[in-house]
Amino acid sequence: MQKDTLVFDLIQKELQRQRNGIELIASENFTSLQVMQAMGSVPTNKYAEGYPGKRYYGGCEVVDEIETLAIDRLKQIFNLSWANVQPHSGAQANGAVFLAVMRPGDKVLGLDLSMGGHLTHGSPANFSGKTYEAHFYGVKKETGLVDYEQLEAVALKEKPRMIICGASAYSRDWDYKRIREVADKIGAIVLADIAHPAGLIAKGLLNDPFDHCHIVTSTTHKTLRGPRGGVIMLRHDFENPWGIKDPKGNTRTMSQLLDLAVFPGTQGGPLEHVIAAKAVAFGEILSDEFAVYGKQVIANAQAMAKAFVSKGYNLISEGTDNHLMLIDLRNKNLTGKKAQETLDKAHITLNKNAVPFDDKSPFVTSGIRVGVPAVTTRGLKEADVANIVDLIDNVLTNADDEKVIAAVKDEVKNFMQQFPLYPELG
Repeated sequence: MQKDTLVFDLIQKELQRQRNGIELIASENFTSLQVMQAMGSVPTNKYAEGYPGKRYYGGCEVVDEIETLAIDRLKQIFNLSWANVQPHSGAQANGAVFLAVMRPGDKVLGLDLSMGGHLTHGSPANFSGKTYEAHFYGVKKETGLVDYEQLEAVALKEKPRMIICGASAYSRDWDYKRIREVADKIGAIVLADIAHPAGLIAKGLLNDPFDHCHIVTSTTHKTLRGPRGGVIMLRHDFENPWGIKDPKGNTRTMSQLLDLAVFPGTQGGPLEHVIAAKAVAFGEILSDEFAVYGKQVIANAQAMAKAFVSKGYNLISEGTDNHLMLIDLRNKNLTGKKAQETLDKAHITLNKNAVPFDDKSPFVTSGIRVGVPAVTTRGLKEADVANIVDLIDNVLTNADDEKVIAAVKDEVKNFMQQFPLYPELG
């Protein structure tokens, strides 16, 4: 078969883009070479509907071992009693949780998308807002911190079946204990979506949601530095006290309901090559090296936040506890869209993002979201990320000066050559 040079040339072009640029998208990271090798391996050929030992196809004895290894490693990372590693994404993990514990029209309470929440936490544009009655809490305007008083007030008034904590653009840690206390007053399920901070939670660098939240979901990329995918986790399995039954009318434990919600509820055959890559990444997370990485992520984020503040940028909540920061650019007379597009020209990649109480559309926004997991993987330290802030500030201060932007682009390329990316790939 003839090699598809067009596609592979584009892949090589993407490799060069990643090597030559500064990657600051908070939800992106660089996997190890062995994670990528596992993703591009022969389990991609195997259909394996069902679960280890209970497949609908023959010839699954090896992928059963791979998937079991991934489960066992994930359970060890977070001290779990049960885990499902089959979700294709974090969104599908959340979708399975909804299917397992909610009925169409049931109420759900989540962080408002405009305040840093996620589409799958009740957005009207998403299944979670179309199928269920969504209610929201936000952050306090004066501090940018989650408004737990508002969360409690809405919960007591609306009595949702599920409360979701977690975010896609929130730079502070969560008070999971307080949220559980609210949920217990109304008999609600608590879902913690830790897609962003999971790698930091894994090494005890942020609050542990597992003893306070009934169900926890995550992606496997971002701070976990694995392949793109999702997982669902329980530290403690339990008989559900809400009378939830399976399609045959049998009362099941929560782990059984969640397994059924993933397959056959929302997915068919699992991606066993991706699950193999998850197993590799989970093995890496269990190492002492990953703890060093997690600490450096937080150190870099705080150093970057300090550098932005020193240059007069308005950080929501005035700092960060995790791997990201949200910056309101209105005092710089820039929109998030303009900032993202201008920085792209200099090969500095981040994303426009709504800020709390934004007065611009989601397609324009008043802010940017900045994260450090990827640059930390490449070996950058505190002084390096402060230098990046200098480069960003130079571009944004001269956003209409193409000569300045071109000069910064060259500086970015030269700077990042100090931090090789996948040298094995040539």
